[in-house]
Amino acid sequence: MATCPPYPTTPPRPHWWQRGWVRYGALTTLLAISGLVILALVREQTGTQGFLVGLGLAVLPVPLLIAAFRWLDRVEPGPWRNLVFCFAWGACAAALIAIIANSFATRWIATATADPAGADTLGATVIAPVVEESAKAAAVLLVFLFRRRDFTGIVDGVVTAGVTATGFAFTENILYLGNAFGTDQLTGDSGFASVTAATFFVRVVMSPFAHPLFTVLTGIGFGIAALSTGRHHLRRALLPLAGLLLAMGMHALWNGSAAFGEYGFLAVYGAFMVPCFGLLTWLVIWTRQRELRTVREELPAYVMAGWLAPAEPHTLASMHARRLARQYARRHAGKQAARAVAQYEAYATSLAFLRQRGRKGRAGPDFAVRERELLDALWHRRDVARPALDHAARATAPPPVTPWPGYGTPGSHAGYGYGYGYGYAAAAYAGYGYAARPGGFAPVAPYGGYGHGHPAPAAPAFTPAWVPAPFPAHARSRPAYPSAHPAPHQPLPRRP
Repeated sequence: MATCPPYPTTPPRPHWWQRGWVRYGALTTLLAISGLVILALVREQTGTQGFLVGLGLAVLPVPLLIAAFRWLDRVEPGPWRNLVFCFAWGACAAALIAIIANSFATRWIATATADPAGADTLGATVIAPVVEESAKAAAVLLVFLFRRRDFTGIVDGVVTAGVTATGFAFTENILYLGNAFGTDQLTGDSGFASVTAATFFVRVVMSPFAHPLFTVLTGIGFGIAALSTGRHHLRRALLPLAGLLLAMGMHALWNGSAAFGEYGFLAVYGAFMVPCFGLLTWLVIWTRQRELRTVREELPAYVMAGWLAPAEPHTLASMHARRLARQYARRHAGKQAARAVAQYEAYATSLAFLRQRGRKGRAGPDFAVRERELLDALWHRRDVARPALDHAARATAPPPVTPWPGYGTPGSHAGYGYGYGYGYAAAAYAGYGYAARPGGFAPVAPYGGYGHGHPAPAAPAFTPAWVPAPFPAHARSRPAYPSAHPAPHQPLPRRP
């Protein structure tokens, strides 16, 4: 009789390439080598003085663009390491690929056609858009494949693509501005009449959003693909390709505008680029508001289970309330507490998006594991975050409305502004004394020091059909984990 188990009891060791430090090391080495090579190439073309002037002028729009994309990502902020990788890829790897490929293609066309001027025009309108947009799209593809947990929708695609394009435009602007400065050194021009000033105005003042606008189309394609279910493999493959082709087309139109006559550039800029920029900006802001609505609609299920306080779904669905909570935590307990509140907000948002994907049948096989990780992260930060979120809820709640005479006693509509606005009665709104249902949450003292005096509400497990069960009166134990995925055909739970 065999006494050994039929399968090994310890998991097999991962292949050396699957180890995290190996991948990080290889990627860092690749980007570092690309950065050194691109630095040498740009310096060779512009000279030392031109490089320094171009660097000083090209860096000016970078903080504004990064801040704008980071603002768009505030609902569910991604990790900084992803943004650093995207910017480094665009500034180093993508720029190096573009310089080498564009130079080789233009030289080959000029040799084959014996028409250098035509080769430059063809290279700028056909070769450059294909090469540059493909090189930038590679960063979006890598984040989509290897950081799938951080890439969940359109906003993530826009931010990833936009930061990559910002890095690419930064290196390209150094090259263009450095060459313009070298031209001015030869001609003796200076001031507003110089080539450097004209180049700075066109590339940095008028169109700093040009490269981000092109690549954002690719990011939107990847973002929509991330929202698609696993069954639609063809759609998931075609959507990013369609976004990439649109990015190439817009890039080609922008580069070819100079060939449309004396006012071709201004015509394309005013009639096409600015409206497209406004349309995409509206789309991204609308998507951000939709994400906040998802937070407000999905988190009440965890309120019923005792993981969240009653007012938290509405508080977490307001960026103003989130900011008030972080400020309150910083003012009363320091930067570390404010950081914990920010993490609590991010984890709760990720939990809402995860539940939405599970309810729509788009959750992956690691749904239960990921949900447990997020719930544990919220639980460990609850004593720090809940007083701050409670303060933000009370600060942003609508004022009570006095009932009209003859429509009941004053006490019959107590808490109208809270009860109908938040879905919870406000009879004991101070602290956590919500009286929305019998045996509600126990009152919690205000900030008496983080981590002390905050009894944590709890609940039994979810039912198998993902219908939250009512929470007990004053349970102090950790709520049980849900037992199954949210069924796609189940309606959203009603707020208490």
